[in-house]
Amino acid sequence: MAPIVSSAIFPRRRSFGLSRRKNLITGIIVIGVLAAIALLSLFWTPLPPAKMQIIHKLQPPLAFGLLGTDQFGRDVLSMLMVGCWNSLSIAVSAVAIGGTLGSIAGISAAAIRGPYETLLMRACDVIFALPPILSAMILGAFLGPGRFTAITAIAVFMVPVFARVTLATSLQAWSRDYVLAAQAIGNSRFTISVRHVLPNIVSQIIVHAAIQLGLAILTEAGLSFLGLGMAPPAPTWGRMLADAQTFLSLAPWLAILPGLAIALTVFGFNMLGDGLRDLFDPREASR
Repeated sequence: MAPIVSSAIFPRRRSFGLSRRKNLITGIIVIGVLAAIALLSLFWTPLPPAKMQIIHKLQPPLAFGLLGTDQFGRDVLSMLMVGCWNSLSIAVSAVAIGGTLGSIAGISAAAIRGPYETLLMRACDVIFALPPILSAMILGAFLGPGRFTAITAIAVFMVPVFARVTLATSLQAWSRDYVLAAQAIGNSRFTISVRHVLPNIVSQIIVHAAIQLGLAILTEAGLSFLGLGMAPPAPTWGRMLADAQTFLSLAPWLAILPGLAIALTVFGFNMLGDGLRDLFDPREASR
């Protein structure tokens, strides 16, 4: 009977592994292609994205250029390519800044505990009460719309997100035997945090960052849609959606194409995050 049972279990294990690899590979491929397009836009686009050709305005895909033109005769493909760089660079920068600051705060709170932990959680509650859109509006009133405003607004919102996740995972690590042993031999709490806690939670931070990048893309698109992102004429997917509202019946591709780009990017980051979570999760690996 033993061989029969094992033969029934092994295919299931292989299917779980294949499912995990599919999510991870799909995410890597999608984000890799988008990153390649973004980098390519720094050196080459079919036409200058800000070049206006009024005589060719609102041309459908393949009639003038691969993806047509907008209301000013600008090449839509070129704008999408440059918008890919603008959206990805803002999202990655914001998550990197917010994730770093939030992770430091969370790890520190787990090590210090007491009033510092309480104060950090209350500060997180205050920041959560101000969504990124409202934060960007406040910053925009003082700084004006632009890349810095968008990055700052998203990063400020990311700090409490990472702080809470990192605090929870760090507290779990502090209860492990290896941390208790490090305390017993006289290591400082700072040393334990750097040498023992951080290496054991970094995979969870990476997974959370991949998932939050999808949210950052949506937030950046929303800010650009409201005119709080990068200043014109720099193209962004959110502004392309905003500009397309007036021409939905005449040129629906102006809204469909940037909308698909946003959806594909969020899908790619979500798949990447799911694949990394399954890859790093020892409970999934043991199934």
